[in-house]
Amino acid sequence: MTTAPRTRVLLVEDDRSIAAGLVKGLSRYGFDVEAVATGAAVPEHPDHDIVLLDLGLPDVDGLDVCRALRTRSAVPIIVITARGDETDRVVGLELGADDYLAKPFGLRELVARMRAVLRRVAAPPPLPASVAVAVGAPDEAAAVPGPQVLGRVTIDRRARRVLVDGDEVALSPREHDLLVALASDPGALITRETLMSDVWDREWFGSTRTLNVHVGTLRRKLGDAVRIEAVRGVGYRLAREA
Repeated sequence: MTTAPRTRVLLVEDDRSIAAGLVKGLSRYGFDVEAVATGAAVPEHPDHDIVLLDLGLPDVDGLDVCRALRTRSAVPIIVITARGDETDRVVGLELGADDYLAKPFGLRELVARMRAVLRRVAAPPPLPASVAVAVGAPDEAAAVPGPQVLGRVTIDRRARRVLVDGDEVALSPREHDLLVALASDPGALITRETLMSDVWDREWFGSTRTLNVHVGTLRRKLGDAVRIEAVRGVGYRLAREA
């Protein structure tokens, strides 16, 4: 019987006692954890399924590490830090972090957040009605649409890749899912609540400001290749080409 591979975790944490406790605790939940204590060591460990990143590192600001990771990889990033004020949370999310957990936190909460992020990465995006197929149809491959071309932007849902003018743009898992949700019906207004439910989860509660942050990041990364329009207090739409 083949054993499922364990999830590989890169823990970036300079506090040895915290790092040791997390390595031991996460191992009990089935994670393979590799711990490093500096931001400079991160590029030496590129092959992981998820990164847990402390911001208060001794050599560089963790936000700079987050930015550098996101420019070259779509690996999920969860920021874990004592810097829990709103500004740090917003900046971390804007730079590409997928979640933010302020210290102190419980191990079970961290594991739950890790599993939620990993589920979002692994799950295929919801299909728009126009490409849905009947349940039980013999050709299951038809249920997943091919690459979607929107002007200069190509969205490949199967490969989870986004290209602008043929060049790949590094998006976080949530940024990718947000673009897919908006692109599922170009020109249609999608409410904030629907986007939060589709991109985050149906149990989301609290402020929707993180949606504003992710839309802003998408606009910056995609530039003038697409136009995401806001309807104040209601939601967003991906503008159709003229």
